[in-house]
Order: sequence, then C-alpha cells, then structure tokens
Amino acid sequence: MTAATRPPAGADEGRSTPASVEAEATPSPAGDAGSAETRRSARSGVAGLLGAATSGLFGFVLAVVITRGYGTVGAGAFFAAIGVVTVATAICTLGAETGLMWALPRRSVGVRGDAARVLPVALIPPLLTGLLVAGVGVLAADTLAPRLLRGSGANGDALLTVTFAAVPVVVAMTLLLAALRCVRPIRAYVGVQFLLLPVARPVLVGAAALAGGGLLAGMTGWLVPAALALLACLTLVAGPLGLGRGATLRPRRADWSTFWRFALPRAASAAIDAGSMWVGVLLTSVLAGPADAGVFGAVGRYVLAGQLAMQGLRVAVSPQLSRLLGRGERAAAAAVHRQLTTWGLVLSWPVYLLLAVFALAFLQLFGPEFAAGVPAMTVLALAMLVNTGVGNVQSLLLMGGRSGLHLVATVAGLTVTVSLGLWLIPRYGATGAAVAWAAGIATENLTAAGFARSVVREPLFDAAMVRAAATTIAGVGVAAGAGVLVGGRGLPGLAVALVVLLAGCVGMLTLPRVRAAVRGTMRQIRGGNDAAPAAEPTSASTRGR
Repeated sequence: MTAATRPPAGADEGRSTPASVEAEATPSPAGDAGSAETRRSARSGVAGLLGAATSGLFGFVLAVVITRGYGTVGAGAFFAAIGVVTVATAICTLGAETGLMWALPRRSVGVRGDAARVLPVALIPPLLTGLLVAGVGVLAADTLAPRLLRGSGANGDALLTVTFAAVPVVVAMTLLLAALRCVRPIRAYVGVQFLLLPVARPVLVGAAALAGGGLLAGMTGWLVPAALALLACLTLVAGPLGLGRGATLRPRRADWSTFWRFALPRAASAAIDAGSMWVGVLLTSVLAGPADAGVFGAVGRYVLAGQLAMQGLRVAVSPQLSRLLGRGERAAAAAVHRQLTTWGLVLSWPVYLLLAVFALAFLQLFGPEFAAGVPAMTVLALAMLVNTGVGNVQSLLLMGGRSGLHLVATVAGLTVTVSLGLWLIPRYGATGAAVAWAAGIATENLTAAGFARSVVREPLFDAAMVRAAATTIAGVGVAAGAGVLVGGRGLPGLAVALVVLLAGCVGMLTLPRVRAAVRGTMRQIRGGNDAAPAAEPTSASTRGR
C-alpha cells in the first residue's frame, strides 16, 4: 500500500476518479458515503457478532464451571481475583488500547509506513506501570487477601500473588489485541479475542476443578490463555507493521504528545469501563462477604454476556469510525452508528427482557444457592436496556478524539455506583450492588449519549430504531407472557417462551417486508468491491488529526 493514494480534500472535486483508486480516494456525497460505509460496517459487524456469540456461549460455560466447581464462596473468591486482574489491567494500560484504535487507522502501515512508530509510544509506559503494580501487588498480597477474600477458605495469599504477577502479561495482550484489530482483517481479531481466549479458559479451569486443584490452579487456568493470546498477537501484527523488515520503531517527539493527549483522559475511563462489574464484585466481597459476591458475580456474567453483541459491533467498526471522524465525515459516521445500534437493539433486548422475566430459570443453572440473585438479575437486565438502547455512543466520543468528555460520563457513572453501593450493599447484599450498578449504567450512558450528539452534530436515533424497539418489546412480551402463564418463571416457563419466540420469528419471515429487509442486509454483507483493509493508508494531510 502507498501512503498517498488520496488527494487532499477538495483537490479534485467534480473530477472522475480512476477505477483502480480506492473508493475513498475522493470525498463523495454524504448519501453515497453513508451507504458505502454502512455496507462496510455491515460486513464487519456480522463478523464481530459471530465472534461475540461464540465468546458469550463459552463465557457462560466458564461461569457454570466456576460456580459448579467452587460453589458460592469459592466462586466469590474466584470472581474477586478476576476482578483484581481486570481492574489492574485497565488501570495499567493508561488508555493506550483505545489510543491505538484511534491512532493506527489514521496512519500508513508497512515497511515504509509510520504506524510502527506508535508501538513504543503506546507500549512502554503501560508495561512499566504494569510491572510496578505487579511488584507492589505481590508484596502486598498477604495484606490484601484477608480483606478481599475473607471467609473464602482459600489460600488467598497465593491466589492474589499469581493474579498480580500476571498483570503485565494481560496488559501487553490487551494492547496488542487493539493493534491487531487495526492492522489485520477483523477475522484475525475475532480468532484471538472471541475464540482462543473464551474457549481455552473453561477447558483449563474445568480441568483444574476436576483434578481437585483448588482455586489457585483454577485461576492459573484462567490466566494461561492470555499468554497464548499475547504470542498470537505478536505474530499477527509483525507482518503488516513491517516489524523485523526495516520499519522504523523510533517515535518522533510529536508522536508522544499527540498520542498521550488523547490516551491519558481515557486512562481513568478505561479502568472504570473494564471494571464496572468488578467494582461491584469487590465492594460486595468487602461489605457483604464472598457468598454475596459469588451471587453477584454469577448475575454479572449473564449481564455481560448479553452485552457481547454490542461489544462485537463496537470492535468491528471502531477503526472505521476513527477514520471517518478524522476526515470530518460526520454524516457517514452517524449512519454507521444508527445502523449498528438498531442491530444491537434487536439482538440484545430479547436477551435482557428474558433475563428480567426468567431470572430464576437462568440462575438455577448455576445451582439452587444462586436463586438469591433473582432481584439483582431483574434490576440489571432492565438497566441494560438503556445501555444497549443508546448504542455505542462511547465509541463515537473516543474515535472522535473526545476522550475527556468520555471520562466525564464514566466518572459520573462510577460516582453513582460507588455512592449507592456503600449505602445499599451492607444491608441488601447482591441486590443492593445491582441497584447501585444499574443507576451508574443509566447515568453514564445517558450522559455519553448527550455528549456524542453534541460532538457528531448529526441525528443518532431515527424512526427505524423506534420501530425496532417497539417490535422487539411487543414480540418478546407476548412470548414471555405465554411462558409465565404456562410454566411460571422457572425453566419450564423459559422453554415455552423460547418456543413461542422462535415460532414468531419464523412467522415474521413469511412477511414480504421482513424478507425484503433480510435480503437488503444480506446484500450489504456480501457487498461489492468497496471493502477496505483493516488499516488503510492515509495521506499526510489527514494523518494525526
């Protein structure tokens, strides 16, 4: 690829472009640009959704393995340890993973490109921070274990020692995954993030539990796939970036300032985003005990599994949004956002509505002792309707370079979560933690949606989204009502609801309008020749904006 296939904006307006030049070579009318970009986002979005579905399935399997293998108390300690490494990693990355997603699509790759110069800028400070946190954590493990894992009966010192020692590895993996998404087609990212990690973890943790290895062996099984993913990412990013083939890794002074002006405000919000559930687990463990933390952690696994559709869509199109917003193509970026929000709503709302109505049925799969989490599940499932309903507004802020506004939204959500949690958790346990987290979710997402609208200055919602929401609520409501009437809120009622919902979906496919919409979506997915590489070269005129 060359770095100068597109003339500066406005240089050739009104002049035809040779067919050999990429579709983005010259600015196009807003409607055509929006159509091309939504076709591209449709193809990437489907790949992300398939990967997210697989990850969600095996994430559920992992939750079953942990809860069945270690019980409420052991699961509470296990989830607390996962929370420690998740929050520590999010803090140590310093926002650099989002910085890479923002910066790399605006640079050129290859031996002569300038994308490789970003790697030392993005990797060195987080890795040094990770080593520091790991060292302090290992030394303080014996002091922290009684507070975080009290009453678990586990060898807490050793468990936290292994957890903190793995932080630098998980930090490096997280950063290289972000680079991988930008320099390779999305299927490479899906293979590592949504297949390797979620498939390997339940296998290794389950093997440890069956062998009677205890929590320490189980946590080791959870961490080992991160090292495998790190090696896979190193191998996959080396070629496109020209590493080992002469690409320069020496950054310029401007590279440091440009990158970290964006990334540092993201550092705090990234820690909050990644640790949103785990903050609740840790607070519950400290304030109410490991048993309540285990119940809340099990509930949270379902809630996060329902969010995987939005996550798959977000990672699929974030580099695309960065490129569009970097070139000032706000209308096309808004069109991509509206399309993927509609998809996410249709795919996620049925999950959350069923979780709210049939919470008992889902939690019974973990064991009868987890039935205490029914109120928490219902509260959080309803709160997630807000989260998925506004779409990936956080991505619009971040890929538009407005990490400061994103930080304001996440701090607002965290403040509400922690304040209510300190008040409610000691009295209500897992249910109090759920109410606090639900209030934080609503606060953060509504604040971010308002900011995103002011930044993009294009409509982020349309009539199609309203129709999709109304249709989804009506359809799932009928199915859930039938299930409750016939079989109650347990597993029989859930089975009836799923059968009715499946029959309704099949029936809708007989409607001409629905079939036409499906055909249109399939044409978008198959696409034409406008697909772009994962990381496009950009001209010097647009680089770094």
